Amino acid sequence: MRIQPDKQHILDSLVAIARGAGRPPSRCEFLSLAGISEHAISEFFPTWNDAVRAAGLDPHTLNVRLEDSELLQDWAAIVRRNRAIPPRRAYRSQGKYDPRTFERRFGPWSTLPEVFRNFAHGKPEWADVVALLPVPAPKPAPPGPVGARFSASHASSNPRPPSSLLLNNVQHAPLEGRPAYGKPIDFRGLRHEPVNEQGVVLLFGLVAKELGYRVEAVQSGFPDCEAKRQIGPERWQRVHIEFEFESRNFRDHGHPLTGCDVIVCWRHNWPDCPPHIEILELSSLIQSLPTSDD
Repeated sequence: MRIQPDKQHILDSLVAIARGAGRPPSRCEFLSLAGISEHAISEFFPTWNDAVRAAGLDPHTLNVRLEDSELLQDWAAIVRRNRAIPPRRAYRSQGKYDPRTFERRFGPWSTLPEVFRNFAHGKPEWADVVALLPVPAPKPAPPGPVGARFSASHASSNPRPPSSLLLNNVQHAPLEGRPAYGKPIDFRGLRHEPVNEQGVVLLFGLVAKELGYRVEAVQSGFPDCEAKRQIGPERWQRVHIEFEFESRNFRDHGHPLTGCDVIVCWRHNWPDCPPHIEILELSSLIQSLPTSDD
């Protein structure tokens, strides 16, 4: 049976790795080199910077945005080494960067093969990696002119102008290089439904006060948010919140089952969620709230 590392063992490992690297390691570097799980670290330290400080080191605070190419090249290096696309958990232990950085930049983890294929277009040095990626599904043919959908006899029997004959489910082929939006909702300045975790964070910010929450801090590490919520007259309690686009992403991201009280998501699709974790499904909740906060 594997022995759970104690707090001092974690700190000693952190100091040893920092001494060898000449700087404090990132969380992902530490997980890969020390062989200590993220869950074990979260048992003693709320954030990675708390662990670094406890070890007597200065957290790395330089906020430099990584180039897309740096992220994708590191992901591709893992694909090349393993001769396979890495699951999110495998990359977290083998790659240089936090998987969340990819997801915030490019969308769901499952879209990375397509993102990398577009990046590698015209770059022969990545041909071997592209060959390991799944063949993209053929794109649907662009729809023909709307008028062609209706026969002349239909038109003659219906006096309405052609524009009024458009069906509600008309779907057009996507244009390359342009973002996609969620369904229009026009809720308090948010024009479209969230399509990722960042949209969930924004929407929660719009309704948090109304739901009895006061946000204390938001961070990139687990859990995402520390807040207080009212539990009675003049009584408040601290809670830890994790933001996810879909509730089952919590499971897919490999988060520990301790350290989180509430999952705030757009869509709840995790029926086996542990009962001690609350689910706040915003897509259902906002239906009972006014669309304007005026």
